[in-house]
Amino acid sequence: MASGYVFTRPDGHSIEPATLTRHFNALLRDACLRPIRFHDLRHSTATLLLEQGVELVVIKELLGHAHIGVTATVYAHVRLRLQRQAIDLLGHALSNLAETMTEPHDGGHPPLRATPVR
Repeated sequence: MASGYVFTRPDGHSIEPATLTRHFNALLRDACLRPIRFHDLRHSTATLLLEQGVELVVIKELLGHAHIGVTATVYAHVRLRLQRQAIDLLGHALSNLAETMTEPHDGGHPPLRATPVR
């Protein structure tokens, strides 16, 4: 029977939230993992998707947020970290480029120079 619920009892009816929490906590204990809220799985999933390059609008739709601003606000810390990583990668690429270009190639212009970006 397709009830539309993700987690159901064997008869297809919904599981009470307290029952789901109790079973989830038991699984965490059995796996020797620290206690977290079941809802934290949703946040972890969205964070991992964002870190893998999934677009914010897709994550918004998966989470069911009505407005992308909500998603952008909740995950702004992840986006800022990813932006810093992107700037660092660009800085390394420019630094490597500067190391390989020691002689002018067009007869009069100095080689490219790079500086770390912070």
